Amino acid sequence: MGLSKRMICCRRDLIGNGLQLISEWYPNLRRIVVFGTSENGLLSVSSKCEMLQELELNCCGDMSLKGISGCRNLQVLKLIGCVDGFYNSVVSDIGLTILARGCRRLVKLELCGCEGSYDGIKAIGQCCQMLEELTICDHRMDGGWLAALSFCENLKTLRLQSCKSVDSSPGLLEHLGSCPTLEELHVQRCQMRDKQAVEALFLVCKTVREIVLQNCWRLEDGAFAAASICRRVRLLSLEGCSLLTTGGLESVILNWKELQRLTVISSNNIKDSEITPDLATLFSVLKELKWRPDSRSLLSTGLAGSGVGNKGGRFFKGLKS
Repeated sequence: MGLSKRMICCRRDLIGNGLQLISEWYPNLRRIVVFGTSENGLLSVSSKCEMLQELELNCCGDMSLKGISGCRNLQVLKLIGCVDGFYNSVVSDIGLTILARGCRRLVKLELCGCEGSYDGIKAIGQCCQMLEELTICDHRMDGGWLAALSFCENLKTLRLQSCKSVDSSPGLLEHLGSCPTLEELHVQRCQMRDKQAVEALFLVCKTVREIVLQNCWRLEDGAFAAASICRRVRLLSLEGCSLLTTGGLESVILNWKELQRLTVISSNNIKDSEITPDLATLFSVLKELKWRPDSRSLLSTGLAGSGVGNKGGRFFKGLKS
């Protein structure tokens, strides 16, 4: 064994010993953050801290996750496998399946830098039937993982953050299924140049009531058009979507008969001058409109006292004539 590996093992043992002491001193512990521990260290926590509800694991690989199998009351778990430039622990389908079978009462799960695939996400969906919120950040997952989200039958919120791709190979759309109870989709700082992957994402999330897209790189009109399938949307928030145009926005939101709230910020290709009468009519009946696509927008300064939210607000009368 090389020097660096011996140092890592020594560090994990030291952390494990520390966790044993903590679990003995604080058996009523509710929340803990752990970096780079061993299976034994986590076993001491799961066996002695029966009230533990929130756990954050950093730099822990597949086998370490065997230690959390006894956390029967765990409800919130943040699992960080790989962080570029800091540490590189492998969390694959093996680890995801271990945590799924051991932590069946999870309500919120965040996976950062994990390598799983369809099988790992499927195991989580089938075993963690109370799961309501899933966050996937900077994933390294194999193509086809999106299809497994349909097994998360009680999922209400899905967040994708800082992902280099959504799904490299989502497969045929007719085989994807959907999350029947999903209400919110948040996509932040993700690469969305792959039209097929974006279409698959919106199809899986077609029941959502809220869509928030923030700083989504390469999101163009063609890909955003797939959001038309989400017929129940009540809130749409766009920020930093610089390639999306006014026409691309209009082609989608005019199909959403239940839309009540719209936010458009820092999306420079969406312009006041391109607002059509149909779009103006929609604006006039919204309950809430935040419109600042660029620094030159006149609409944002003209909204005060314009009657937005009351059908036929006077700001829009000129546009409708």
